[in-house]
Amino acid sequence: MKKLLKTTLSVLAGLAISFNVLAAAAVTLDSANTDIRDQKSLQNGAKLFMNYCSGCHSIAFMRYNRIGKDLNISDADVEKNLMFSGDKIGETITSSMSKTGAEKWFGTTPPDLSLVSRSKGVDWIYTYLHGFYKDESRPFGVNNKILVNASMPDVLWELKQNKSAEDFDQDVRDITNFLDYVGEPAKLVRVDLGYKVLAFLFVLFILSYLLKKEYWKDVKYGKWRAKD
Repeated sequence: MKKLLKTTLSVLAGLAISFNVLAAAAVTLDSANTDIRDQKSLQNGAKLFMNYCSGCHSIAFMRYNRIGKDLNISDADVEKNLMFSGDKIGETITSSMSKTGAEKWFGTTPPDLSLVSRSKGVDWIYTYLHGFYKDESRPFGVNNKILVNASMPDVLWELKQNKSAEDFDQDVRDITNFLDYVGEPAKLVRVDLGYKVLAFLFVLFILSYLLKKEYWKDVKYGKWRAKD
């Protein structure tokens, strides 16, 4: 009994320490304020992702032609602005970087980002892309306040230097919005359908209420009134 009690207390103490460490390490995330229905934002986000991120990161659950269809981009524009590795329009989007090269340069293989918005959330992505700061002790000279000692360099440094703070912030938001779409492409249809269903239910509620009044207009306190 004493041994069981001692073990239980040790486990509880360990959990308390773990929770305290997690609380201390918690970082406040900025609000991404993305809008999956903003097609212009999604188009720009797709272009930025393919130019600055796809060299290392794949989104293997997506195909080029699916992006073109969903974001209203012609196949010609997809091939011109989004395809740089000789892939075909119907193929999935994979990184051209080899695993050997990735492990040599970064120490690990960059993760596939197909579901990063589902696992981390859009606020995490948005804050992470904003979170790079100068750190000469790191191999690429930068670190990240969200993911400490991240192997990834600040790939958006050029945009940060050449654009205003507002424009750069919009670019980060657009990339985040695009990754939100990639995590659940059907969300475009689901959100639009959701508003239509809510509108239908609202109209149905009004009609049902009017019908209820019509049926019950001759009923008072549970008894039928005599008709005129």
